[in-house]
Amino acid sequence: MHMKPIKLLFSVVSALAIVSCVGNTSYCSNQYLFNEGWSFFRVDSSIHLDESKLIEGDFPPQAESVTLPHTVRIEPLVVNNQWQGISYYSKSFQISKNDKNKSLFLKFEGAMTVADVWINGKHITTHVGGFLPFTINIDKAVKPDSNNILVVKLDNRDNPTTGPRPLKELDFNTYGGIYRNVWFIAKAPVHISDPIYANKEGGGGIYIKTKNVTKASALIDIKTNLVNNSTKAKEVKLIHTLLDEKDNEVWNQKSSSLISADTDKDIAVQTVVSEPKLWSPDTPYLYKVVTEVYSDGQLVDKEINSLGIRDINISANGLYLNGNKLFLRGVNRHQEYPYVGYALSDEAQYRDAYLIKKAGFDYVRASHYPHSPAFLKACDKLGLFVLDAILGWQYFGDSLFVEHAKTSARELIRRDRNHPCILAWELSINETPMPEDFMQEMNAIRTEEAPGTNTAGWIKDKYDIYIEARQHRKEVDFSVPLIVSEYGDWEYYAQNAGFNQNEWSNLLEEERNSRQSRESGEKRMLQQALNIQEAHNDNRSTHAFADGYWSMFDYNRGYADDIEYSGIMDICRLPKFSYFFFQSQRDIDVNNEFAQPMVKIASYWKPGESKYARIYSNCDEVELYLNNFLVGRKMPDVDYSTSNLNHPPFTFDVECTSPGKLKAFGYYKGKRVCSDSIRTPEKARKIKLLANTCGIALKNNDLMLIYAQIQDSNGSFVANATDVIDFIIEGDGIIINTKETKTIGGVALILLKTGNTHGEIIITAKSPKLKSGTIKFSI
Repeated sequence: MHMKPIKLLFSVVSALAIVSCVGNTSYCSNQYLFNEGWSFFRVDSSIHLDESKLIEGDFPPQAESVTLPHTVRIEPLVVNNQWQGISYYSKSFQISKNDKNKSLFLKFEGAMTVADVWINGKHITTHVGGFLPFTINIDKAVKPDSNNILVVKLDNRDNPTTGPRPLKELDFNTYGGIYRNVWFIAKAPVHISDPIYANKEGGGGIYIKTKNVTKASALIDIKTNLVNNSTKAKEVKLIHTLLDEKDNEVWNQKSSSLISADTDKDIAVQTVVSEPKLWSPDTPYLYKVVTEVYSDGQLVDKEINSLGIRDINISANGLYLNGNKLFLRGVNRHQEYPYVGYALSDEAQYRDAYLIKKAGFDYVRASHYPHSPAFLKACDKLGLFVLDAILGWQYFGDSLFVEHAKTSARELIRRDRNHPCILAWELSINETPMPEDFMQEMNAIRTEEAPGTNTAGWIKDKYDIYIEARQHRKEVDFSVPLIVSEYGDWEYYAQNAGFNQNEWSNLLEEERNSRQSRESGEKRMLQQALNIQEAHNDNRSTHAFADGYWSMFDYNRGYADDIEYSGIMDICRLPKFSYFFFQSQRDIDVNNEFAQPMVKIASYWKPGESKYARIYSNCDEVELYLNNFLVGRKMPDVDYSTSNLNHPPFTFDVECTSPGKLKAFGYYKGKRVCSDSIRTPEKARKIKLLANTCGIALKNNDLMLIYAQIQDSNGSFVANATDVIDFIIEGDGIIINTKETKTIGGVALILLKTGNTHGEIIITAKSPKLKSGTIKFSI
């Protein structure tokens, strides 16, 4: 983000990150966020620049002060001309006395797309690929006792080596910038290697596997790659400690090994855990594996990894998790955020995962590229399976492309192999014909890097799991393990796949499809939800063990000048009616935060618009009142589109002919357990400021969407309001988009970026004819 007025430093949700040692830091490995204090500028083709000066950090006057994660340009909400080109970043830094005489590295989690890196004018590397991390050693380039200048040149133009298709032909956007965290890492001479930098087949870093998992016991296999960069052989002591969720010690093992000078060595240990707590979507139990390395009697390195113990068995008969057959209700996600593209804070990544889980999903497909490590950590914690994908969409290039795809497959597995949330590796170029030998090599890479895990691809019989979009289905092949990779959008947009709706004859073509904006109104949002219901019900008639709706959030596309509106939430993370359909599909479990009783009236209850009352609920029965008079108490709907649903909706034949109030009660096992109510909106009178923290409070250097909802005097939402709202902020933060915003679908919003100081942030929203609203945060 562009930050001249305020310098910001992003904090990190580091549930499973490398941890600095405690104690003698002059001897121990350390890792620091390297996100603050950067300079940035985009190259304007009309200005002549001398690169020999740029690589020394001599930037032109138009350079800005920025903090990472950073996008190359703040885009409008609807992106129809995404910026592509050359940009430069620079940062000056010094080596602390504690980090001298250590091996020094920089780790970039994501920089789009081709990155050239210089330190003190010396070219260190060129890295190709914007979605996976790269780590560089900077020992020979830095000056220990003076200032150092780091310069990064990025080129996010279309690239035939990485793919996918050119932006102007692309069904999503790829944005630009150093859009994820950067880390400065100082390693003692004896240390744990980086799994990608080490570049070892099936190794490098710490690799944790679980085997022979039952309720009675589980075998834990830990392989650690240790490096000795010193000039002498070292006797090294390695200690692994397994902690439960309350940090109680479960197991501890010590081992010793002699590592020759200037070499590395793998050390493997095994243990059996009795009566393990098993990881699943309903009970995502996480242990911690604490790894400590001692050399010359000193603690020299330490790393903490999470461990989810689970057993996955996938066949044509379905998915068996920990011995229990399981269907995964899921969704596809693009990682785009409004205005900032891919440059989310780690907390914003968590909030996205939380919204997905809260919507009733247990599985998410990372479409169509590797998503953030912070997102995967959130999925581990929340209990979301992930189909982890390499980059690819409707494009296959030359031999350089092939080699890059194979390298990406290895690096994806090395980055993510310890995450319990990983369901399978999508080592397939989506919707793209691929040569036979390419697919064979992708499966071989999986076997070399992560034996015993599964691959997935869209070509049948070529990967362990067949992922088939509903619009591609001609007949069901019951002999292969199946995921319905996408459904509910394209078949209704193109009107070329199975649907059977009597109401279609009364609908315009644009009203029939699932691409409906939140502001399109009640009728069209209900149609989107009905399409989804019909398609999901149809998926459940197959032997598929998972399906993934397209998509979770609305998103921009390179080839289109409008937003793709198939999301069950809009691009600003506000729900449509279909969100509550999916939420209602989760069975009630009062001990599970994400499985509480729910009932939702999918209506604004407006005369002339609301022809019936559709209610989504996971309860046994729903009771509906209109103006305090009982309309009825019903069981769920029974028709062609409900036969395979966990919880069909409830439809009441009651039309809104005059303003009034609906109230619904959900009954579970005969008891009233939840309620919802709506009132016909009157004239807009006030602004209500809202924010969804999604279980994680606003932090320093965070991003959060703040909503100004327009309400009438009763507090009812006025969905057709079009007022212009002026936002005022007090405290350490800035508004990323414009402070003056027109409401869309009754809501105006800002994207708040907080600063790096503690204190109170107050946001006020004003409009001439409305009562102002205020929201406060303490950080």
